[in-house]
Amino acid sequence: MKLWNLALSYMKGSKSSVISLFFMILIASILLNVSLTLVFKMNTFFDEKFEQLDEPYIIILLNRSNEQPDYYNYIEQDSRVSEAEREAVIWSPNATFAYGDTDMSSGVVVQQAELDRQFSPIHLVEQLPGPTYTNGIYAPYSFKLNAGYQLGDSFALHIDDRQYDYTIIGFFESAMMGVPNTGIMKFFMPEQDFRELEKHEAVAGLLYSVKLQDSGQINTFTNEFYQEFPDPPGMSSATPLFAGLDSEIVKSVGAMTINIITLILIAFAIVIITVALIVIQFRVSNTITEGLNNIGVLKALGYTSYQVILSMLLQFVVIASCAGMLGTAASYLILPVFGSVVTTLSGLIWNSSFLPLVNLISIAVILLLIAAVVGFSALRIFRMAPVVALRGGIVTHSFKKNRVPLDSKGPLQLLLAGKTSFMNVKQNVIISIIVAAITFASIFAVVLYYNIAKEKKAFIHLVGAETSNIMLQITDSGKAERIRLELEQMEPVTKVAVLDMTSMKIDGQRFYMNISDDYSKMNNQLVYEGRYPVYDNEVAVSWIVADLLGKDIGDTVEIDAGHEASSFLITGLSQSITNLGQMTYMTVEGAKQLLPDYEGTLLNLYTEDVDNTSLIAQLKAQYGSEIANVTNVTDTIQSQSQIYTTAVFTVMVTVLAITVLVVVLILYLVIKKMILQRKKEFGVLRAMGYTSGQLMSQISLSFLPVVIVSVWVGGVLGVLYTNPLLAVLLSGAGIRNVQFIINIPLIVLICITLVLFSYIICLCVSSGIKQITTRRLMIEQ
Repeated sequence: MKLWNLALSYMKGSKSSVISLFFMILIASILLNVSLTLVFKMNTFFDEKFEQLDEPYIIILLNRSNEQPDYYNYIEQDSRVSEAEREAVIWSPNATFAYGDTDMSSGVVVQQAELDRQFSPIHLVEQLPGPTYTNGIYAPYSFKLNAGYQLGDSFALHIDDRQYDYTIIGFFESAMMGVPNTGIMKFFMPEQDFRELEKHEAVAGLLYSVKLQDSGQINTFTNEFYQEFPDPPGMSSATPLFAGLDSEIVKSVGAMTINIITLILIAFAIVIITVALIVIQFRVSNTITEGLNNIGVLKALGYTSYQVILSMLLQFVVIASCAGMLGTAASYLILPVFGSVVTTLSGLIWNSSFLPLVNLISIAVILLLIAAVVGFSALRIFRMAPVVALRGGIVTHSFKKNRVPLDSKGPLQLLLAGKTSFMNVKQNVIISIIVAAITFASIFAVVLYYNIAKEKKAFIHLVGAETSNIMLQITDSGKAERIRLELEQMEPVTKVAVLDMTSMKIDGQRFYMNISDDYSKMNNQLVYEGRYPVYDNEVAVSWIVADLLGKDIGDTVEIDAGHEASSFLITGLSQSITNLGQMTYMTVEGAKQLLPDYEGTLLNLYTEDVDNTSLIAQLKAQYGSEIANVTNVTDTIQSQSQIYTTAVFTVMVTVLAITVLVVVLILYLVIKKMILQRKKEFGVLRAMGYTSGQLMSQISLSFLPVVIVSVWVGGVLGVLYTNPLLAVLLSGAGIRNVQFIINIPLIVLICITLVLFSYIICLCVSSGIKQITTRRLMIEQ
């Protein structure tokens, strides 16, 4: 009880500090609990959704006309397969539809809604009531979340230059083919509409759904399947025999941005917790310094050093426990906001749940850190004799140098402010660390948002997409050279590049191989070390592939395309998020060594000052059936990147809002403490004729140099280390080098805004000095 009374007296003596610290720990506990909940839930979120929606581990798509009996027999007879299903579907590797404000090109699978299937039955989120609708279609839930579609809206599907018009009659969840960034989107249709579309033979496809005994065998199984049934000679690599997805790729693509957001929240929670710990350490030191006489009295009365420290610790434990529990409860009000971000990015409904273990961990972490800081900060009480404490801690006299004499040249207000700054060096260092940290966090969040929502090129390049304007496939390889030369001569076309992709084995392991006639034409230069291949015996690989193979630049590898095998020299290391970062690159001439009849038929067109839609119409009119799969790349990239904008905007707003709140709390805490400590001094200055405005300016100016320096340091750190920190956060997704645009004018604006905001807060908080009057001081005395 005695210790509790002591702790209570500490808290009553500094109510403003208690309130500031309470809110700081509250913010930290909210962030920590939200981020830990996201981490815990995301570990099982996709697995639970795959189980809930009865999704297979692997899907394989092909045209019905290309099927051989051996394909499905191989799957059924493989001992690793636990369940498999074969289904007739509508399949188009390159369909177009409106998605948001732009058109998107994607692979499209259409399944019959009423069919009783083992895998991926339709799981409706909502649907139109009433009777059966003519020309109805069920769309993935992401179409409502990200593309703005509603029930009853018209939906146009373009396949092979033909338009099919439908009405959206429902939205469904799909873990495997529910979002556009996997490259394949799934739809359902009522049987009548499905049969009508199926009459168009070019889209008659088959879907193999496969579930394995062990999900760890996915890569091995798919590699062996594609090795057993390679593309037949002469088939274009742009339209391979098989297309497919597996759950590991889907989870990686879906979780990438969510994991980045979670890591940012955790990092920011750590920053806020660190700030709170610094404030606690500062307050403990001040409490000891200011209360040395009281500590001496307590020791003289028989209190041990342990009991004095425990009474100090008790107040912070009480504050942290109350703030932690309230913050944990409040986090369940915040979680739906981030749950909606997860739903937006994945197209899957996030269901919040109560996780008591996570809650206890977040509170326990904060309490343990606070106990450690308080204990460490109060150690000097053990070494302090009662007589020294009663003398105010004076052992020997110490006279400090007067750093800012008032007889120096300069305005008196600035001299007084400078003197105040030098009197509180330790306090200013603490403020500098805190302001620099939250400035860095703010700049990091703004840079992330700027590169994803505004200047998207660097982010798109990070993903691995080539930012051409139009992509098309030449149907007859014998005409490829002529058409390419003609396209290069077209007025709006600035350059034409072959950029094909197929599957090849490198040292016995199968990877996707990019093939180009000239990699220097690419806007997206993915090789960050070494160079792209130039000659026919060279290859570049991603650093993940290099690690898997145990190779480096200058080493040789054997590449097998199913017909021939040859040795190639590794000339560079690349990075990309696409296909889990496992990509390789060779030249057209190199591909011809392995595939003698190969011709690059997939072309990327780069244009200037022309509308892509009108140019595509012109190309189709001019070349007709000689070209196919004409894609508006600009619109497709724009549509897919819209998914990430809302998510990153939420993070940026969260970080900036907390930054503002922390600045307010820190300055409020420090200035209130200063006014209480120097109450008599300010009263004397008031009696000498200083106005409240002059004293407020003096206090605010004393903090201004500290804020300016710390904001400048945080800004410089943001400029220098935002990209390296992003590279660390994205290393698990296949990224080693990030080159996001650092908009210096925007960062300068943020820094100036923080300085001005801090100065205004200082003025507002120091307005409490108006309550100090000579009369009140005399009465209190």
